[in-house]
Amino acid sequence: MITPSPTLREFEITARSTHTFGRIECQARNHHFIVDGPAYNNCPGEELTPPEVFLSSIAACGVELVEVIAKETNVPFTRATAKITGKVDRNQQARTDLTVWNSVAIDFEIAGMSGAQAAALVEAFKRR
Repeated sequence: MITPSPTLREFEITARSTHTFGRIECQARNHHFIVDGPAYNNCPGEELTPPEVFLSSIAACGVELVEVIAKETNVPFTRATAKITGKVDRNQQARTDLTVWNSVAIDFEIAGMSGAQAAALVEAFKRR
């Protein structure tokens, strides 16, 4: 019998088209949510768009891990906020075979500790 690795994390998300052009229904575990293609693709653009979902997952991961790492290392923690920005310029791509982000930046605000402790938490997040 093969014992699964205690460090292995697997995730399964499904996405399916709906009766509305450019509207996608996603499912993660027992959670359902709608993602819209952006209006510039002639899609609804009313719900979160794929780039927004992608960036929000990174910001959420950052806030969650900062809190987890603070707890693991006994650093006092009050709250954390992450603001993430991303830019895609399809006319200024580093590669011609696929579209890539031109820039992504994340800024944290962390309360309840010293500046050095907050910086250490962000560095620990980046290493994970």
